[in-house]
Order: sequence, then structure tokens, then C-alpha cells
Amino acid sequence: MLPIEIRDVTLNYDTPGGKVQGVKDVSFTIAPSEFVCIVGPSGCGKSTLLNIIAGFLKPASGEIRIDGKPVTGQGMDRGVVFQDFAQLFPWRTALGNVSFGLEMKGVPKEEREKIAREQLRLVKLEKFTASYPHHLSGGMQQRVAIARALAYNPAVLLMDEPFAALDALTRDDMQRLLADVWRETRKTVIYVTHNVAEAVYLADRVIVMSPHPGTVKLEVKIPLERPRDPLSAEFVEWQKKLLHHLGHEAGGDDMQTNG
Repeated sequence: MLPIEIRDVTLNYDTPGGKVQGVKDVSFTIAPSEFVCIVGPSGCGKSTLLNIIAGFLKPASGEIRIDGKPVTGQGMDRGVVFQDFAQLFPWRTALGNVSFGLEMKGVPKEEREKIAREQLRLVKLEKFTASYPHHLSGGMQQRVAIARALAYNPAVLLMDEPFAALDALTRDDMQRLLADVWRETRKTVIYVTHNVAEAVYLADRVIVMSPHPGTVKLEVKIPLERPRDPLSAEFVEWQKKLLHHLGHEAGGDDMQTNG
């Protein structure tokens, strides 16, 4: 497992009105196997920062280092899961989608299908290997996306609000599933969310960002034992603490709690 260092990262966007800073002087580190959630109101640069870590965007200044090596582009050491269900290939079965990265790496068919089946078992979809995305519910499609991201064994899993488009019950199920997958794989996870309850349920540590431009406001460790009970008094108290930290920027409306 690899440590991640975000060092003084700034990114500017070109707009008709001139350059606008998306994130400014963002710095923090992530330990191997740590589950970190990034929260903050819309426009605070959460997704921008994740895309810089993924290698999709290049910062104007600063750097990202993984295991001491600077990130200069996309890499097989990072798996990415987005919110959009369309991230799966519609012409490939669940098994074909999950084995895609291994195919690109030149892994022989028998071996990559064995690995893909194991990843589908991990996300409880072993009975749906031959199903195409349009045969699967939104939650099942996201499980396939998670399995695909894990199949080529990246050290880091980057997730950009992957459950935001799901209904509340499905989202709760997916959060439990992801917590189980993380306990079993011990991947380093960086997870962007608007949902405070989701952050408290999943994270070892929460990075709270302020907007315009996006900067790190503070870091909050979540010391609750796992598995976590969202109905417990301690859980609700940590939700309140995070909402308090977010309140001045979020205006009380921009961040979500349960449901």
C-alpha cells in the first residue's frame, strides 16, 4: 500500500472572465489503507482535486506524490469510480467490464476472467457475470464499476460521489458493501461526497474544504468503531460536528445528512 502526499496544489480554470482558481494551496497526506472522505459545498474543488490525484488534470503549481513518486498522468496504481452509470461499457457483460483493465494489461483470458469473477464475488454479483449493464439496477452497475476498479489491483481507489444518484435505501446498502470491501481489501480510498452521514459512516478521516477558491479548512478524525451504527448517539454527534464545521460555507442547505 502506498502513502499519498498532496503538496500545495493549485489549479486554475480559464473562463470568459479570466482565470478562476478551482483549488488553492491544498496540502494533506493520506496513510496507506486509510479511508479519507473529502466534503464541502458545491464549488469547493472536491472533484477537481480528485481529478488531479487521478492524473486527469494537471495542477498549475504543487504536486501529488504516491509512494514518493510524482503523479504526471493517469496510472494503473489508481482505480477510479464515478457517479455516472454510463461509465460501464454497454456492449460488455459484467464479467467483460470487470476484466477490461486486465485485458489492457495483457493478462491472459483465463487468468483475467478468474480475477474478474473473484471481484464480482466480492461485490456480491457472482450470479450476474453474463448480464449487460442495461439488465442491472443502478446499484448493481455501481458494484460492477467498483469491481472493475479493483480488478487490476490498484493501490488507491478514487471515488467521486459514486452513490449520489441512487435512491436512499440502495445508497445505504452500497455504503455497507463498500465498508465491507474496504475491510477485506484494505485499499487506500479517497472518497468525495456531499453527504455528511456517508462521510461519518465510511471515513477514518474527513477533509473539510472551503470554497472560492477551494482550500482545506480542517481535517477531522472519525474515531468510531466499525461497523458503525448510523442510529447511535455517537454517530449523530459526529454528524453534528461535521455540519457545524461546514455550516458557515454550506449555508445549511448545500450539504446532505441521512436520507
